[in-house]
Amino acid sequence: MSAPSKDDLIDFIYEEARMLDDGRFDEWLDLWTPDGIYWMPLEYNQQDENLVTSLLHEDFFMIKLRVERFKGERTFSQKPKTRCHHVIQRPFVDRLDVDAGEFVTHTAFHYVETRLDDQTLLAANARHDLVLVDGKLKIKRKRVDLLNSDAAFGNIQMFL
Repeated sequence: MSAPSKDDLIDFIYEEARMLDDGRFDEWLDLWTPDGIYWMPLEYNQQDENLVTSLLHEDFFMIKLRVERFKGERTFSQKPKTRCHHVIQRPFVDRLDVDAGEFVTHTAFHYVETRLDDQTLLAANARHDLVLVDGKLKIKRKRVDLLNSDAAFGNIQMFL
């Protein structure tokens, strides 16, 4: 891919959600840069990710570990496996700067996670900071802001 278009960025976001819903986690891992960060702030409109507690703040090693744990046959808390479903609005492209190699999207979505008789519905906004690596779009940073981030949560098993 040379310079990505607005449609390329939007398609990337849709495909990422589909990979997660389909359980294609190895493909999903391939979307990340080795220095990628996956962040879910604890506080509404939180600006500091290092000095304020977050619901989730993972580097690529931890993202990969999350996938391995989820896929593992000895992960007894995942028998049967949790399933998820994303309903996303059409992503906005907030930045498309080919010269700087900076691409930023904003996507509002609903996320449903289900396992056995339990079902959880979450509403959130995602910001993707994307870069081109060897002609392919990759996630450098993903920030997911839950609308009710300050609520008490049970275990969220999957990937928003």
